[in-house]
Amino acid sequence: MATIDANRESAILGGGCFWCVEAVYMRVDGIKSAVSGYAGGNKPDPSYEEVCVGNTGHAEVVKVEFEPQIISYAEILEIFFMAHDPTSENRQGHDTGTQYRSIILFENEDQRQVARHVLSQAQAHHKDRIVTEITPLDVFYKAEVYHQDYYKNHPQAGYCRSVIAPKLKKLKAKGTIA
Repeated sequence: MATIDANRESAILGGGCFWCVEAVYMRVDGIKSAVSGYAGGNKPDPSYEEVCVGNTGHAEVVKVEFEPQIISYAEILEIFFMAHDPTSENRQGHDTGTQYRSIILFENEDQRQVARHVLSQAQAHHKDRIVTEITPLDVFYKAEVYHQDYYKNHPQAGYCRSVIAPKLKKLKAKGTIA
């Protein structure tokens, strides 16, 4: 696993809008941080506006730092597959474009193998084929400050009320998040 220090590892995940992914993981025991950003593309240090146009190749992703003694990388990925529609290519809900694709960016061979295994297990829960990319991480670029902790800082914003809050409510009812 990608070790940050002796007690932390990281996972880089994209499942639609990074505000949603970040809000989900900040409610999971063992998560130390969830940072919105960009990865998987070819433009160095892209801006939000550049990523939104769809020409950078980057996806909106979240870098999740976690304590492996509390939650495993496999459990992080199990939540990932429950928290978005991994069968929807280049979209989540009304968000469309390659920047909203389902993607797991692995940092080493162990993560790649775990990701492939968890994806194959998740497929049993979906009628349609899972289209989640599993690809090596090149570089993670942190998104602009105004994107960080978006749901926490803007719970009354329209997107937060109509998209993120219902998703969190559904995952909480399933016992997936706190």
